[in-house]
Amino acid sequence: MGSEEKTCCVTGHREIPAEKIEFVKEALRKEVAAAIADGYTRFISGFAAGVDLMFAAAVVDAKKKHKDKELILEAAIPYAGRLKSRDKMFRALMDACDGVKVISDRYVPSCYMNRNRYMVAQSQRVIAVYDGREKGGTLFTMRAAHVNEREVRVIEI
Repeated sequence: MGSEEKTCCVTGHREIPAEKIEFVKEALRKEVAAAIADGYTRFISGFAAGVDLMFAAAVVDAKKKHKDKELILEAAIPYAGRLKSRDKMFRALMDACDGVKVISDRYVPSCYMNRNRYMVAQSQRVIAVYDGREKGGTLFTMRAAHVNEREVRVIEI
């Protein structure tokens, strides 16, 4: 991995209100395009339902559009059992990944937080889809990004 590589990850909620799904998808597409324009080439998704998979899909689309750039999609999987998901979108997006990082070989209560810490540690930019709730993984990840002096770009829903 060259020191030139710039990495961007995503954090966000699993459940997006139906009336906001298209808004979030379009906002994520714009953020991925902006990141590419800013020289980002590596994108990490935690591959949870909702925002993570929408982000991964936006990166896959961007990879098709920017064949001249070596864009990398990495899945950061909290625990090995998650790879057994039968969700069609999850499977298709996993197949499109250039790399997979499994944080824990088995489920432990901290595996999601550890996955989020890994993504923040790897990234210079964190895209957060956030609805204002005062607890949960998205808020934890945004706080970790601020503490680690990462750029945080918030899509408010």
